[in-house]
Amino acid sequence: MSEEARPLRMRPLQAVACGVLLHLLFARLGGYDVLADPLGWVLVLVGLRALPPGFELRSSAIALAVLALVTSVPLWVPGVASAVEDADESLAWAVDLPRFGCYLVLALALSRVALAAGDRGAAGWWSTVVLALAAVVVLPVLVFGGGIDGLAPLATTLVGLVPTVVLVLLLVHAGRPWAAAEVDVIHPGGSRDRNG
Repeated sequence: MSEEARPLRMRPLQAVACGVLLHLLFARLGGYDVLADPLGWVLVLVGLRALPPGFELRSSAIALAVLALVTSVPLWVPGVASAVEDADESLAWAVDLPRFGCYLVLALALSRVALAAGDRGAAGWWSTVVLALAAVVVLPVLVFGGGIDGLAPLATTLVGLVPTVVLVLLLVHAGRPWAAAEVDVIHPGGSRDRNG
């Protein structure tokens, strides 16, 4: 008796979370990161595109994810990222702006959608992430441009911590109805259909 293969299911925010996870992890092999950031951005885009077309700020998040994908491709080549960092710390920060901008726009959208759905707890978490991501974007300007070196430890801490919080919240909230829990069903034969 053959058992019918079950379809694979992934919610939009789960796909985004998988992409964010690839951004956070490194596994070097021959100088290359086998957990490549461009692959992470493809997963983020899969998740964002799976959100309903009317989902708040969806197109802005997609545009920033595409920009981050384009930016991440040359940085995946061994030596390029370190050359950018060696050239100027502010340049390395500027190259990361599309990533944090995408996270910021998505967090803002999720805070608004959660609040509209009456999920105040989730809205509060995402609003806090919005503020933290805004700080990640602004603090380097104050450190590099304004010479306020006392803010550098805070900026470094937030750059490391906030993406991890984003990852956890994406996974925790992926199944909430307001998070567009509609899924793509991918059958083993490769056909697709939408299932709620």
